[in-house]
Amino acid sequence: MKVAIFFGSISDKSIMKITAEVLKKFNISYKSYIISAHRLPDILSNTIKEIESEGTDVIIAGAGLSAHLPGIISSKTILPVIGIPIHCNNNYGSLGGIDALFSMVQMPKDVPVATVGINNSYNAALFAIHILSIKYQNIRKLLLKFRMKKKEKLITEIKQHLLP
Repeated sequence: MKVAIFFGSISDKSIMKITAEVLKKFNISYKSYIISAHRLPDILSNTIKEIESEGTDVIIAGAGLSAHLPGIISSKTILPVIGIPIHCNNNYGSLGGIDALFSMVQMPKDVPVATVGINNSYNAALFAIHILSIKYQNIRKLLLKFRMKKKEKLITEIKQHLLP
């Protein structure tokens, strides 16, 4: 397994499944875990130790509201952690994901969490792929091919919309 995907609540699944879909397109193995940082801290600690021993390279963690999951994970490992702030639709006075975003980007020194935009699990997966491409040549080749296809598609679209 190269990537561990964590999310703190079952309600985050629809956002986090996009991460898995992108990783699958690059043939990257992953495991996912639903573990609340606040309600199941011992299970979270044990799981982090387990994934480290399995050789995981990158962790992607999504969380809403106070969004402590990525930060707590980062405090317990030296693996890179990519945080996804999630906009929660609930009755708890959600702030549209801004609360989760600030919680992640304002991490204290020495406990870094790379953070993407609110609900942007697609970019979290791509960032993980970029990190993995440093170590794995096959992923690097797939990433370069992916980027070239995106570039060619954009150029084609632009040409179709030029003024006569």
